[in-house]
Amino acid sequence: MVDRFQRFSFAISELSRYWHKIAADEMEKYGLKGPHAVYFTTLYQMPEGVTAAQLSELCGRDKADVSRAFSIMEEKGLALKEGGSKNQYRALLKLTDAGREAARQIGTRAELAVELGGQGLTPEHREIFYNALEQIVANLQILSEKGLPSNCF
Repeated sequence: MVDRFQRFSFAISELSRYWHKIAADEMEKYGLKGPHAVYFTTLYQMPEGVTAAQLSELCGRDKADVSRAFSIMEEKGLALKEGGSKNQYRALLKLTDAGREAARQIGTRAELAVELGGQGLTPEHREIFYNALEQIVANLQILSEKGLPSNCF
């Protein structure tokens, strides 16, 4: 059981480390950090725009991180805020034309990374892997909210 925990923890940690390294390398050409990639790919899929709260939820990041990242994207002319009032969290966040082009390129590079990262997997293995990963995430989400049961051991 401990061996399974160690294998799982190490594999997830390594996967995250390598993915963040690849994302950082790719985002460097835009003068941005790796975590910005998820904002670009998400906003690209939402051309009508989303609020900071929605983007936060969609990307699994807190609103403060979204605000900081979006400000940098705005400064670089890759994104803009539309509408809203005094409460900037109600404004719609959108990509500019330059931002959409960057997002398209980032998405293409991300697809390439996923494809190359999955080399050697059959379509059936890939389907099983993603189903298993989604189930593990769902189970761990419940455990993180409710805590581990105390009566198991």
